[in-house]
Amino acid sequence: MTPESDSHDVESNSPVLDPGDQKENTDAGYLKVKDERDETSLDVFWDEPIDQDPVNPMNWSSARKWTIVATVSWVTFLTPLASSMFAPGVTQVMKDFNSDSVLLATFVVSVYILGFAFGPLIVAPWSEYSGRVVVYNTCNILFFIFNIASALAPNMASLVVFRFLDGVAGVTPTTIGSGTIADIIPKESRGRAMALWSLGPLFGPIIGPVVGGYLVDGTNWRWVFWVLSIVGGLSSVAFFFIVPETHAPTILERKAARLRKETGNMGYKSQLDDGIPAKQRFLQSFSRPAKMLVLSPIVASMCIYIAVLYGLLYILFTTFTEVFEGQYGFSAGGSGLSFLGSGVGMLLGLSYSATLSDRMIRLKIQRNEEPQPEDRLPWYLTIPGSLSVPAGLLIYGWSTDKHVHWIVPEIGNAVTGFGMIVTLMGIQTYLVDAFTRHAASAIAACTVLRSLAGGLLPLCGLKLYDKLGLGWGNTLLAFIALGVAPIPFLFNLFGAQLRAQSRVLN
Repeated sequence: MTPESDSHDVESNSPVLDPGDQKENTDAGYLKVKDERDETSLDVFWDEPIDQDPVNPMNWSSARKWTIVATVSWVTFLTPLASSMFAPGVTQVMKDFNSDSVLLATFVVSVYILGFAFGPLIVAPWSEYSGRVVVYNTCNILFFIFNIASALAPNMASLVVFRFLDGVAGVTPTTIGSGTIADIIPKESRGRAMALWSLGPLFGPIIGPVVGGYLVDGTNWRWVFWVLSIVGGLSSVAFFFIVPETHAPTILERKAARLRKETGNMGYKSQLDDGIPAKQRFLQSFSRPAKMLVLSPIVASMCIYIAVLYGLLYILFTTFTEVFEGQYGFSAGGSGLSFLGSGVGMLLGLSYSATLSDRMIRLKIQRNEEPQPEDRLPWYLTIPGSLSVPAGLLIYGWSTDKHVHWIVPEIGNAVTGFGMIVTLMGIQTYLVDAFTRHAASAIAACTVLRSLAGGLLPLCGLKLYDKLGLGWGNTLLAFIALGVAPIPFLFNLFGAQLRAQSRVLN
């Protein structure tokens, strides 16, 4: 029995050993440590030498690993893209279905994000119980099907239901992509992979209105879903052939099952099999994200922080169409381009984070020191990231309130976007390093809260601006962002002590 294969998960750093040390499984923090089992034990593990076993995902070639990361990152971009790509067509939808409810017009867009809130509770533990690839492929097909259903929706009620189900299926790469990265990428290179993957959840909703605006202008709102279904279908086929199973316990269990079948000896057992009955493991897997969110101060604090920022960003997004069409005279298609300011900031944040995220990890490895998850939250990432969000909100709010040239609020949006991607990437990489084996469950807990905030808070966003105006409304949002800004910096200082004192999670 290995430390990581125990039925309990402790909030502590996964041991990091020299890559050449044969004690290391080199698989997402799983360690092979000799226990007191009988010498004749039929444990199944990676073939010796471990760092040369081609079945071990950590030993795959760099080209194969980065092809997998790129493919997962693509679908992680595609499904959030669907959250907002439909937004420019809402006016046509309301006209087609004879409705004038402003609340319903907002809800038919945000209900997709609510699907993002419920889906992680299913797909994350499912992936840790039965492997990643079956979850990916199943949900990719469902994403394809529900987009077709949305394109054919006969009324508003059916459209809302199909959008919700589309979100439940579409959240899969956003939830378990971090687990895939942890499966195949070592710590010293994980930051760059996480940067590429983290871009999708934030950049997708920004590109969506740009593409959707011109698509709706040229055709109608139903073609948004037809395009998504076509791209989603082609992506599903490519994904099936490109991305193999990467989950170490699943791979080793399949190896043990093959040996049992070939030899007839039922004693073969995966080294990572904790001996827990299947039913009990199933229940543990599906309760783990909720337990992490409720019982883990680390997960809870980080998830609340991301949820607050995500909610503020989506409230901000609700003003773009009205401000840039009504105040600056942009066309319907051109108003979608207003989201590109945030996109430019996120690209800059991606470059900044990808360059610096692995820096401390590599320095410690070079000095033969043990890296810690807190090394993902150095001051040169946490301070610029957390302070850029309120700064950008203030620039956008008061420049639009005073009718300054449109480039100024776009600069403000770029500053906000920069802070969002730097903060999101740092926190998600921190959670992956702190809960390596169950990274998908930790990210699932984060995705649930941020999706609830992104789906529900925009419903009251326009009322906030009606009451306070753009200047003071965004000032209020900026002070909220400033209030939670110290969280990642404090975890950099005190996270290790908190993890050491944290209670055990089943």
